[in-house]
Amino acid sequence: MLVLSSTAAPAAATLPLFLPQAPPDKVSGLIHAATLLAQLLGQGRAVDSRALRSAMETAFCGTDAEGAWAWKDAYEALEAAQVLFPRKFGAAMRTRAGSAAAPGSSPGQAMLEMLTRLAARLPSQTRRSEESEQLQQFSTPIPLGFAAAEAAKLTPADLVLEPSAGTGLLAIFAELAKARLCLNEIADTRAGLLGRLFRGLEVSRHNAEQIHDRLDPAIQPSVGLMNPPFSASPHVERRFAEAAMRHIASALARLADGGRLVAITGRNTGPDQPDWREAFVRLQEKARVVFSASIAGQAYARHGTTIETRLTVIDRIPAEDPRAFPPSPGMAADTAELLGWVSHLVPAP
Repeated sequence: MLVLSSTAAPAAATLPLFLPQAPPDKVSGLIHAATLLAQLLGQGRAVDSRALRSAMETAFCGTDAEGAWAWKDAYEALEAAQVLFPRKFGAAMRTRAGSAAAPGSSPGQAMLEMLTRLAARLPSQTRRSEESEQLQQFSTPIPLGFAAAEAAKLTPADLVLEPSAGTGLLAIFAELAKARLCLNEIADTRAGLLGRLFRGLEVSRHNAEQIHDRLDPAIQPSVGLMNPPFSASPHVERRFAEAAMRHIASALARLADGGRLVAITGRNTGPDQPDWREAFVRLQEKARVVFSASIAGQAYARHGTTIETRLTVIDRIPAEDPRAFPPSPGMAADTAELLGWVSHLVPAP
């Protein structure tokens, strides 16, 4: 027979009725915060830094000052909210875009205007982390992601590879096009976040510079959408200028014959740039550049940088003349001008 000591009962009686709530694991907390933020966006409200802080404190049961979360985490939640928003409202937005397009405009331009207004309701990402700097984690602004997806000419028959998938701001447009997805992301938190945002997908975690060598040989994407680090490699401390071209070459090697790669890079990584011309000449022995244009730095301003970027479209078909490239239309002042060029100058794959 078990006998309790005379001191046991009083001690038990002093236990609190409700134990303190344990903080969630990071990915669960980010999803919770993203859901709260997406609800605000769905109500047509702006998300300022105060609202972002409130969502994070609710989700993580504490403040950043207490170490419950960091502002890098808050920005990841904010980007996840931008994935959740078009997933819920994307079909309605496309219907509205189709009926609201002005004469001489297109549904794509009307859709872009809505996404640009959405982005304008978000705070700027003003704080960087060590990981952000080391891996150059500048996620794709959602209007630019839409323009890149339009350049890909996605269909439900496509299998879309995103080698550096980040928080899903490119992948969501492939999902909306009903394409299948193959996502890779080297950063642990972002990979975990993608696994929760895109249920049913197994997110690989390779260094995307070697994505062709690392993926299962049976995976043959028809489209690649990518925003690789512009000049950073996971195991190289210094600036690594060859990084973007290595990502492009590996992703292109993995595409099926006739597939299309759409890449967002720094402005300098282009066939019209003297330092990279010969690299693109070699690339055109197996593929051909069909479009390349630079973009003014304002496109990335809310994501913490004003670096000038470039959108390049490459089809996996050998070029007739590897040294010949399509003329670039120049530098787009904004994403709307870029989308106009994409609509008129990018051929069907």
